[in-house]
This record gives sequence, C-alpha cells and structure tokens, in this order.
Amino acid sequence: MRAAVLQLSAQGMSSTKLYNYIRIANKQGVKVLLLGEYILNPFFKELKTLPLSMIKEQALHQIKVLKELAFTYKITIIAPLIIVKKEKVYKTIAKFAPTSCSYYQQQILINYPHWNEEKFFANETKAIQTPLMFKVEGFKFAVMSGFELHFDEMFQHLSSKNIDCILVPSVSTFDSYERWKALILSRAFTHNCYILRANRIGEYRDKNQSWNFYGDSLLASPNGELLEHLGNKEELMIVDMNHSDAVQSRKTWGFKEVMHKRALL
Repeated sequence: MRAAVLQLSAQGMSSTKLYNYIRIANKQGVKVLLLGEYILNPFFKELKTLPLSMIKEQALHQIKVLKELAFTYKITIIAPLIIVKKEKVYKTIAKFAPTSCSYYQQQILINYPHWNEEKFFANETKAIQTPLMFKVEGFKFAVMSGFELHFDEMFQHLSSKNIDCILVPSVSTFDSYERWKALILSRAFTHNCYILRANRIGEYRDKNQSWNFYGDSLLASPNGELLEHLGNKEELMIVDMNHSDAVQSRKTWGFKEVMHKRALL
C-alpha cells in the first residue's frame, strides 16, 4: 500500500497546493493521502474569532475541492475539517474516496484552559464508539485524531479488527516532539500496526505566546520502529506499507493471542 502525508501550514481558501501535490502523489501511485489538523481551516484560536458564515463557506469550498480531487485522481483523502450544522460548529475528520465521502466526528477533544476545543465545538460527549475504519485494495485503515491517540479506550474498539494502519492527523506544538514520537511508536508496537501521523507546520501568535507547529510527520512500523519522518518544512512524504508485515508482527509478538486466551477479544 502506497500512502502519503502532505505536511502544510493553514491554506485558507486556496486550493493551489492541494491540486499540485495530489497530482504529484497520483503520478507516484499513492492510494491514500493524509492531511494534518487545521490545514483546511484556521487554527482553533482563530476560529473562535470568525463568524459562522465564514467558517461554513470555507468548509463547503474545501469539501467541493476534495471531492473533485478524490474523483479525478482516484485517491482517498483523509482531511480534518471544521463544519457547521444548524448553527453549531463540529470538529470532524472527513474521508473523501473516489465515489463517496464520510465524516468521523472527533470523540475526545482537548480541554485544557489554554486550549479548550471541548468547550468551543458542539461534538457530543458520549460513550466511546469504534473509530472510522475503511479498506483500500484490501489494506485496512482506522482513523483517529492526535489527541485521541492518548486514550486506551479508543484502542479497545480496534483490538479485534486487525488494523493494518492507523491514520493520525495532528496539530502538535510546544516542543512536544519527543513525547509524541514515544507515544506513536509505543502504540504502533503494542497494537502491531503501522501508524501514519500528519502534523501541520506554521505558527500562530496570540498576546501571550507563540504556537509553533513543528511538523515531524512520521511513519511507525508494526514493530514500533521509526521508518520515515519529515522535518519542519512543507513536504510530501510518500511511504510504502505491507499488509504481510503487520500480520507477521502480530504473529511474532503474540499480544492478541494472550488476550484471546483470556477471552478479552
């Protein structure tokens, strides 16, 4: 399976870079393309200052563009999107396939005093459900947000699904590079699947501090190894993943077998 991460800063209403990079990805045989958070919409702090009409207009524009790109280039695009429904704002991750689209509403939102998405967005707080899953050419993907990667409960719903790769769009900042790398590699190893993480780049400044989004998009192997990673610049990372490697990793380490013996899966 050939996939790609497009590491960008916020693009606003511009679609030029999306068109250019997806055309390149298509020529290289990419089947799935992952974008980071707050690339197609302004960062959370900026969103809070915008009228609903502007947020809605931007979302509708990006949805139209991504549907067109997925259809034209026969590629599946995973893109975090802020959408407006009935005058309420929701944080979602959209999947644009060549002939269909679906939306995953983020289940667990960050809720710290300096960064409280849970308070701003209208996403429902309820029992954890199975994350978005789909297949492309027999290769099985799951999708969850960067913040959701912290929670064991998210993985409990995937443990019996034999996922080949978890796609993780993120918006990491504040020198959290080492923590994020450790978390991603650990999750990939303990669940014996690839994790492809797309982090945005760029900067947001408020009156108190500067938010530097440092990139470092990466691919972790089912054995918890760092296979590929980017720096802090605009880049397209193309990666190859093998279903057989994920299967072999599960057999080698036997973590699922231990759980099966105890009727936990």
